[in-house]
Amino acid sequence: MRKIILALPLLTAACAVGPNYIAPPSPVAAAGPFVTNPAGVDAGAALPDDWWRLYNDPVLDSLIRQAFAANTDLRVAVANLARARAIVGEARSARLPGTNVSGGVSYGDAIQGGGGQAGGEQQGGGQQGQQFSYNAGLSIAWEADLFGRVGRTIEAARTDAQAIEAVRDSVRATVAAETTRAYLDACAFGDAAAIAHASLKTAEDGLRVVTAQEKAGSVGKFDVERSATTVANARAAIAPFEGRRRVALFELAALMGETPSGIPAAAAACVQVPTPIAALPVGDGAALLRRRPDVREAERRLAGDTARIGVATADLFPRVTLGGSGNFFRNDDVKGSNSFSFSLGPLLSWSFPNMTVARSRIAQAKAQGDASLAAFDGTVLTALKETEQALASYAAEGDRNKALAEARNRAENAYRMAQARYRSGSISLLDTLVSQRDLIDARAALAQSTQQLSSARVDLFKALGGGWQAPAG
Repeated sequence: MRKIILALPLLTAACAVGPNYIAPPSPVAAAGPFVTNPAGVDAGAALPDDWWRLYNDPVLDSLIRQAFAANTDLRVAVANLARARAIVGEARSARLPGTNVSGGVSYGDAIQGGGGQAGGEQQGGGQQGQQFSYNAGLSIAWEADLFGRVGRTIEAARTDAQAIEAVRDSVRATVAAETTRAYLDACAFGDAAAIAHASLKTAEDGLRVVTAQEKAGSVGKFDVERSATTVANARAAIAPFEGRRRVALFELAALMGETPSGIPAAAAACVQVPTPIAALPVGDGAALLRRRPDVREAERRLAGDTARIGVATADLFPRVTLGGSGNFFRNDDVKGSNSFSFSLGPLLSWSFPNMTVARSRIAQAKAQGDASLAAFDGTVLTALKETEQALASYAAEGDRNKALAEARNRAENAYRMAQARYRSGSISLLDTLVSQRDLIDARAALAQSTQQLSSARVDLFKALGGGWQAPAG
């Protein structure tokens, strides 16, 4: 017998296989501080269970509570967990004696008296009568778990239920993250639509000035058409933002278990993207692996498959069952002590000497255990990879957003200066239109980046694995 001990607190699996096996190195032991540590991230603080409260947005808090209560995927996961727990109860029943009680009453013909039959005909002086017959039976059987088969079966069922519980927690974490993402997207695209409307107003103001100058004869029709083109482009930019905002709201309604007509009014009215009120707490790699439900699910799957190796191994040894039975039968012909019988004693069953089936099942269980170990290691690597990727994406988008905010501010300054110089006659209308277009583009790029930054932030929270625990308050 040998054991594989995975170097992760609270995540331990023991596998019974060959005596000289050396376990491959596990990536769990390498989990430590994250490589990427962008600005606005606190690597020393642990992620809170209800991380969405960092946004300090009562509307978001309410939406997530409703999603936890009504989300259809979460309801399916809860039902699957209830079924798995019922299977554990069934497995535990093997610890108790199995009983079977039967009984019945019948009425029919019976042969009374002596005689016999020959050639299919009734012989002798027997008489045929009708009478009641009564029968009852009781049997009890209890398996003496001398080699751990029952115990390991219960352990396998329990770990399977714990894996299903981790699946439920994973769904819950996903619901929290995607509800937050849909709400933030709705706010971001609402903000982008408002910015697009402001850009349209800027373009329309410029067109009115050029139109007035064209009537006064200071500019030609060509300048009016160029300014009108800017207005049309600014107007065209509004519809995509409005459409994506509606899509995000429909997604939010579905996550909350509502029809598309059940869009929350508070979410539909949001036009400003919430941001966390503090640095994002991420903790370290070991805390991440303890927190992520998919890692816990993979570890529990491994533990269950390890327990099934023990179940298969127990079939190499005899199975001893202690039991007893009693039967009662009575009619007009069978009465008294002749109507009752009983038996007591152990029953031994063993597939010896042909152990081929048992050994084949052990080999299957060991192979499944090796596959589960590899899957667990892969899940750990995926968790670390996803978190590093989310940190890197968040850092890159944060830097881009800051640069675009500066570009927007400078474009606004340039446009104001261009307007002043155009009125004084020091620059042409073309220069003014170019600065106006630069301002509109800078606003649109910043709005898009703000939405992508909020989505990257949710990706980071999702990769960190929080949100499946019961929310505080």
